[in-house]
Amino acid sequence: MATAYQNLSAYDFNSVPDASKMRVGIVVAEWNKEITEKLLEGACNTLERHGAQPENIIISRVPGSFELVYGAKKMAEKKDLHAIIVLGCVIRGDTPHFDYVCSGVTQGVTQLNLMYNIPFIFGLLTNDTMQQSIDRAGGIHGNKGDEAAVTAIKMVHTFR
Repeated sequence: MATAYQNLSAYDFNSVPDASKMRVGIVVAEWNKEITEKLLEGACNTLERHGAQPENIIISRVPGSFELVYGAKKMAEKKDLHAIIVLGCVIRGDTPHFDYVCSGVTQGVTQLNLMYNIPFIFGLLTNDTMQQSIDRAGGIHGNKGDEAAVTAIKMVHTFR
């Protein structure tokens, strides 16, 4: 459903299982840091609200969104995790770069979900403007980081 019709941070708290025994990795892009750090904050806060221990939230930063897939793959290979969340922000510009980066990350995360026995959660904002990104990183449309964390918890519990 389009974000305009649903707040990314709005969900039934009681419908989300306990995350106290979960180890979750988060790979976050440094590009558009003013946005991605808010996504990271939302994801961590939501995981902790559902019982995840801060020491069981493993964070890794990569330079940009295109590097999220490689960072997530390496995290899956080196850490014993129940889920990995990728967080980034790509804003459309004047060149087709936006299309290539968004497509590459989307396809890469899909491939990781097929290769590993844990869920990889897609938390990449793909917006036309900086304001749209602000609106989805704790602004009027909530926080995509919250939504990604809830998705991670539910996916882990669904397939345990």
